[in-house]
Amino acid sequence: MSTNTTIRPDTDRATSTANGSWIDDGKKPPASRLRTTGRRRSVPYLLLGVLLVLACVGGFVLISLNSGDRQAVLALVRGVSVGHVLTTQDLRQVNVAVDPGVAVVGADQAATVVGRPMATSLSAGALLTPDAVGGAALPASGQAIAALALKPGQFPAEVGPGARVSVVFVPGQAGTATSPPADGGTVWPAVVTSVTTPANDQNTVVSVQLSEAAARQVAAVPAGQLSIVMLSAGGR
Repeated sequence: MSTNTTIRPDTDRATSTANGSWIDDGKKPPASRLRTTGRRRSVPYLLLGVLLVLACVGGFVLISLNSGDRQAVLALVRGVSVGHVLTTQDLRQVNVAVDPGVAVVGADQAATVVGRPMATSLSAGALLTPDAVGGAALPASGQAIAALALKPGQFPAEVGPGARVSVVFVPGQAGTATSPPADGGTVWPAVVTSVTTPANDQNTVVSVQLSEAAARQVAAVPAGQLSIVMLSAGGR
């Protein structure tokens, strides 16, 4: 007695496609479940990154706080010479860390120095100190101050305290017996310290600071034979 046996493919393991190929039908986790698992695994790394960023920011703040107390003080915008009268255009505010033993002028004290002459020469960017302002340092060591009685036309109207100038010997009119100083000096570099016009006087008194030797030469020149030429800040 014979028995017909039909062999069927295991439908639990594979399925037939329309073109007759067989595809494994083993059960796999859905794609959405894979994405969810990936997100869960990345969360700790994100938290770690956030903590690292916060730690860096906190370290930067601590370093800034420990770098020293910064103060708002006054510094010079441009170089000034002894005798120059300070203006607001000469000054600017800077924030710097200053040691307790260093004397500076606070930005809130600008009104106490504006309008006062410089007691010494300072370069651009230098911090202003209390000793740098005032007249106590005039004349500077090795320098002297000479007063010149000048008529209109013998000095520029723009001349003022702090201006760099040349004091020039001017020969007298034809027929007048005049000569330059015995040592031959005819031009002397100087810095103006003050300009005043006495009442009821046509002359203007310009005081200049120059070397001691030059001051003696200038003082020996007869009145009316000196003129002033104003120079640029770096002129000679």
